[in-house]
Amino acid sequence: MKRIAIDMDEVIANTSISLLKLFNQLYDQDVTEDELKSKNLIQVRPHFRKEIESFYTSETFFRGLDVISDSQTVILELQEQYEIFIATAAMEVPASFKAKYEWLKEHFPSIPDSHIVFCGDKSIIHADYLIDDNVNQLQLFRGKGILYSAPHNRFATGFTRVNNWLDVRALFMNKAVEVM
Repeated sequence: MKRIAIDMDEVIANTSISLLKLFNQLYDQDVTEDELKSKNLIQVRPHFRKEIESFYTSETFFRGLDVISDSQTVILELQEQYEIFIATAAMEVPASFKAKYEWLKEHFPSIPDSHIVFCGDKSIIHADYLIDDNVNQLQLFRGKGILYSAPHNRFATGFTRVNNWLDVRALFMNKAVEVM
């Protein structure tokens, strides 16, 4: 059975939008999603840099992330034909381990603990495919990289691109599409 490794942040967990909502609420700001189409929140509100960075080091921030639309349904479907792993670069934010694990258990209970990988460099992942929004991780990966669209990678090329989980379904479940 072929293996698909799936990144967490910005692929199944809507980290940037969850951050935006929390930031606006706590700091009485009105930053819109449109403002994040070409910049990240720190670039939009540089004078709040420390406050924004503190969310990532919080032991609870990652627990409250929104789930990206259709990811739960499509991953369940993929599990019928593929071995699915979640590979998240949690080493970049060590305080996130517990919150990310709890979030995954709540929102993706069909993923066994043995298929959740907390890592830094995803070149260690032995899978046929990696779905990730981070071009650097895809470049290190030895299998076939699938780029999940995000504002920060909109100009990236060199990978098969998917814009949402319905595209992922079409790519992997449609027999007419060759993902090799």
